[in-house]
Amino acid sequence: MSYNIEINPTPRFEKAPTLYMQFMEPLGTTDSSVEAAWDFTQNRWRPQFIELLRELGPGCIRWGGILTSFWKWREGIGSRDQRKPMLNYLWGGLESNQVGIHEILDLCQQVQAEPLMAVNFAADGRPAYINTVTGEKRAGTAEEAAELVSYCNDPDHPERSANGQAAPWGINLWQIGNETSYPKGGQRFTMTENAQKYLEFAKAMRARDNSIQLVGWGDEQRDSDEWWAPELLATAGEYVDYVAVHMMHQHPKRENTILISNDYAHDYDCAWEELDEIYDLVETKLTTIRQIVEGTGSDAKLAITEGHLSLKPHNTNPLLYEWLSGLYHARIMALYERNSDFVKISTLADFFGTRWTVNAVMLGGPHQDAYLMPVGVIMSFFKKYSGEQGLEVPARVGALEFSASRTDDSVYVHIVNTDLHHAQPFDIKLSEGTIQKATVYEIAPGDLSASVDHQKPNTFTPTEHTASVTENQVNWEFPPASVSVVQLQLA
Repeated sequence: MSYNIEINPTPRFEKAPTLYMQFMEPLGTTDSSVEAAWDFTQNRWRPQFIELLRELGPGCIRWGGILTSFWKWREGIGSRDQRKPMLNYLWGGLESNQVGIHEILDLCQQVQAEPLMAVNFAADGRPAYINTVTGEKRAGTAEEAAELVSYCNDPDHPERSANGQAAPWGINLWQIGNETSYPKGGQRFTMTENAQKYLEFAKAMRARDNSIQLVGWGDEQRDSDEWWAPELLATAGEYVDYVAVHMMHQHPKRENTILISNDYAHDYDCAWEELDEIYDLVETKLTTIRQIVEGTGSDAKLAITEGHLSLKPHNTNPLLYEWLSGLYHARIMALYERNSDFVKISTLADFFGTRWTVNAVMLGGPHQDAYLMPVGVIMSFFKKYSGEQGLEVPARVGALEFSASRTDDSVYVHIVNTDLHHAQPFDIKLSEGTIQKATVYEIAPGDLSASVDHQKPNTFTPTEHTASVTENQVNWEFPPASVSVVQLQLA
């Protein structure tokens, strides 16, 4: 059976490049991430890593994570031999702070990604970081956050110039609060404290640069139905440009799940059914937070600043090397794109490392080239072949799921064939305008267990095809378990 879709090419809203964000946090001994990408002999980012990031093409790089609850930015500036190492209280080990503000922003500049800087939000009210086991007091203050804004954005900041950066970076995006609602009560701020403390930080930071945009924590309180967004917006609404949530609940619903270790390999159909159930969780959460924010009357948009597929063993499940996970992540990316009038910042994975399979980039050791994991391939693919304005399309027709966008005379239709076994013949036409040319970019390995590693990093390289245009309509047969982009060039 052949289906069809008619797309209205009139733009509905502006998409933000920050929709394709990557998130960076040093993970200590848990996963050699940030410092594994740094060449300590040359004091620079590993060149092949930079080359791969340009292929990934993140529209935004966020510095943050729970590490910012005990991170002191001044320890990572100035002469390298005078930088103070930092205990990584969450992930273990010692951070050298050789990668600090200057190095983070140099990375953003090299790969042309907008920075999103998280600040130490009074340790998010976590007693373990306010007074650490070693006797340190690691909570940040509103004044320290404001000084960081000045250090980065003040055109004539003398300390920044003395440290080798005369021109300001002009950072626009700043996040105040990270997973603040997740620990148990008594181990963090309360909902009210979060909103009040956010307002204190926001006022101090905006006093240094009134043009900056601020991201505040509004996610659910763990193990409850209480969302923090309404009180945040009621208390500090004029200072909230984005409400932050994390999509960290992407784990199996079934008690006897096969999405554990490599059990999934015994039954890919069952594994796909479970991944479909997880997808429903993401879609439901997105719908809920949208209704909550819009229900307050706020103009704030959504920032999904973390989120990944959480399978056991914790963050090291081998499925994430394989194509079935790529297909799942393509569905999530299409969901975010369809909602990108509201979702302005999002990510599908952690950024890079040597061990966690939830990373977009797998680094390996000094003599191994880095490569993109399937989730990284998907983010790169959707970002590369994408327009600046969002178009209205149905979420699903038959087994195919869609998102669409446009720039000038090019329309991009992203298509995920969720049928693992059958190709889907399909007709695409526009409600107005003439299709001059149609190009199909396609990832269709033909094997759900197809995977990447250091020896075969290019398993999921897209293929390019020219599709025929008949009577202003494009017909294409989308292979089973495939992800495609149909680019329509208009006359």
